[in-house]
Amino acid sequence: MTKEELLQEVRAVIAAPSCYSGLKEAAEAYLAAVDQAGEQAAAERLLAELEADVCSIDDVIPFFASNEAKKLFGEEQATAMLAQAHEVKAQGGDTCFCPACTAGKAILDNRDVLLG
Repeated sequence: MTKEELLQEVRAVIAAPSCYSGLKEAAEAYLAAVDQAGEQAAAERLLAELEADVCSIDDVIPFFASNEAKKLFGEEQATAMLAQAHEVKAQGGDTCFCPACTAGKAILDNRDVLLG
């Protein structure tokens, strides 16, 4: 992955509706620091946030099955998300399929480019 492709993944994290404010702030701070003296520190902060926030598929399956998910998304949507999570796992996926986690995993998998 090139650095420009990685920056697109950082932008995807920021744009994701499922991205929480702390991760969004870290991603925005990283983009602001690119090619600046603080880029390395901002990259390390972003990676730490991603490591804490990117969910495994095994973490989200019980959540989508929970009453909390039904309250948050509605029963029909929570059921659909649970089915999608099971499908992702059956196909060998190990990460949540939401846009923030998908882009976040791509960044984590290419951390050397970010830190390069």
